[in-house]
Amino acid sequence: MYKRILLKVSGEQLAGKHDSGVDPEVIKKIAEDAKKVCESGAQLVVIAGGGNMIRGAQVAGDGIKRVTADQMGMLSGLINAIAMTDIFEANGVPTRCLSNLYAAQVAENYSFRLAEKHLNSGRVLVVAGGIGRPYSTHDVAAVSIGLELGCDVVLKSTKVDGVYDKDPNEHDDAIKYETLDYQTVMENPGVKVMDKAALGLAAEQEMPVIVYKLDEPDALTRIINGEHIGTKIG
Repeated sequence: MYKRILLKVSGEQLAGKHDSGVDPEVIKKIAEDAKKVCESGAQLVVIAGGGNMIRGAQVAGDGIKRVTADQMGMLSGLINAIAMTDIFEANGVPTRCLSNLYAAQVAENYSFRLAEKHLNSGRVLVVAGGIGRPYSTHDVAAVSIGLELGCDVVLKSTKVDGVYDKDPNEHDDAIKYETLDYQTVMENPGVKVMDKAALGLAAEQEMPVIVYKLDEPDALTRIINGEHIGTKIG
């Protein structure tokens, strides 16, 4: 059984039925799963991307510096994080948002000791602002913070039920992998799970990554209890 897990959710998933912004119903579903995790005695860290608003690498240029663009992307993730915190708490899940960007009016500043305090007090921890530095994605932040906080596994939620050898939405003959090793994922251009920097860090530190479908019923509790769901990389 996993005792502490980190969940990475993309900004696009949080948009749900909308073209941008957040869909409260999507976050409510995550909150329901998070509540079951807490009730089981396990601990949960959540990181949300910002792609439903701004992707830093895509807006850089035409006068916007790459550093500034990446900061805009981190701020988008912070917006998602504070929305998640409110909706989690509204659904009976004690939650705290810590940010690696200094935004004390909306979130506590991230520190290892404060993060540990909240987790050990039974709260869900939502970490915002990536790792607070440019040229690093929220995927990198998920693995990095997962390692820092001693998580047993990093979960990457997607719109499909695992990792395939090619896009299953475009190819009927796509084959799902039940397990994968880091090297195969890194070397196969057809396998797109996380960015290579995040996977490289996971491989170096032997952090397992599980890719699963976000709306899989009770996925989080089933995973922490050892049930095989999605694709396990490691």
